[in-house]
Amino acid sequence: QVQLVESGGGLVVPGGSLRLSCAANGNIFNINALGWFRQAPGKEREFVAARAWGGGGIYYADSVKGRFTISADVAKNTVNLQMNSLKPEDTALYFCAARFRMVSKASGDYNYWGQGTQVTVSS
Repeated sequence: QVQLVESGGGLVVPGGSLRLSCAANGNIFNINALGWFRQAPGKEREFVAARAWGGGGIYYADSVKGRFTISADVAKNTVNLQMNSLKPEDTALYFCAARFRMVSKASGDYNYWGQGTQVTVSS
């Protein structure tokens, strides 16, 4: 089993920044890829960013490219999402996810999920 715990969400004004973190615990040795997804009220869960633990294979949704950065700290078993130039449309519940196989943008491909952290962008 793998446990994922997100943190770092909150309320921020448009144009502001937030840094989300996801701590991975348990049987993480077989984890190959981690991703961030988000779900706004009344909408489907959508891909935000993903990467392999060891680097390379980094992908972003077009809507966040150039504003968000995904990074991993292998020593601390964490994956982070730096979010800059936030917009009201970025408001959502953000989830961290992990999978055993290669990086994917499809939520259905991920084996483990965190509980989510709320990000609200509003003036």
